Amino acid sequence: MRSGELLERLRNRFPEATEVRGEVTVVVAPSQFVAAMEYLRFEGDLRFGFLSDITATDWPDLNPRFWVVYHLLSMEHRHRVRVKVGLPPSAPHLASITTLFPGANWPEREVYDFFGIVFDGHPDLRRIQMPDGWVGYPLRKDEGMGGVNTAYKGAFIPPPDQRGL
Repeated sequence: MRSGELLERLRNRFPEATEVRGEVTVVVAPSQFVAAMEYLRFEGDLRFGFLSDITATDWPDLNPRFWVVYHLLSMEHRHRVRVKVGLPPSAPHLASITTLFPGANWPEREVYDFFGIVFDGHPDLRRIQMPDGWVGYPLRKDEGMGGVNTAYKGAFIPPPDQRGL
């Protein structure tokens, strides 16, 4: 199934489906997320059985602020789809899909660790990259850029977010 055909097929179920540069993206409400992922995984002519990636983005000035993005592949039918779910800044929670896609375990932990998005029902939601005592979520746009004060050949170089332009 080509991307245009896949788009038309998915628009029956997901009205906000789009295609850009041959890539199909569907936008799903958080309340419909698990049902949508079940549909994409088990529907006969779709069969997106492989979760290749989970990531997130932070857009502080937009509502929804956080977007969780899933990349699915159907090895049987040789097509791909991107699933996006928008979450509000006040309570960035989304259902875990580890029961549908066991490979979601560590990517969900990574998104939690870096963005603070809580995956409800996750079997082991804890930090995976940052130290246990780390406060905050480093990929949120309201976090400082960090860095280490550096002395270089007699000149002081502050962290990137403290440099004057």
